[in-house]
Amino acid sequence: MEGMFGMAAVWAERTSRRTLNHLHSQLGAAGLVAAVATAPGLAAVVDQHAAAVRDILAAGVEGSAAVAGVVLLAGYARGLLDHAREAGWRLTVPHGPESGPMDWLTFRLLAVCTLANSMDDPHYRQGFELELR
Repeated sequence: MEGMFGMAAVWAERTSRRTLNHLHSQLGAAGLVAAVATAPGLAAVVDQHAAAVRDILAAGVEGSAAVAGVVLLAGYARGLLDHAREAGWRLTVPHGPESGPMDWLTFRLLAVCTLANSMDDPHYRQGFELELR
């Protein structure tokens, strides 16, 4: 029975990584470059959103210590996107100042991409696991 749960955890993590990789390829890669290129202050806004997401996942999810961080992060991103689509929001990838101002959701999704990119860093993972306890 334990092997079945292990397989489910591996499947959930792989599916979550695919979700986060897809988000990064759609938005994160170009969006993060645009945020930094547009104004240095925008990178700080993305960092603030990343800290907020990290806090939400660490403190606001019951039983989060038993779930891989990548699974929590992908679930959070899916929730944002589902809610946004229901409200009629459409994903637009910022390409610099000519794209106009970024909205809250774009910043939040860029923060998710930033966190997803850093999750494979062992120093980040140790800090995230400590926060989840």
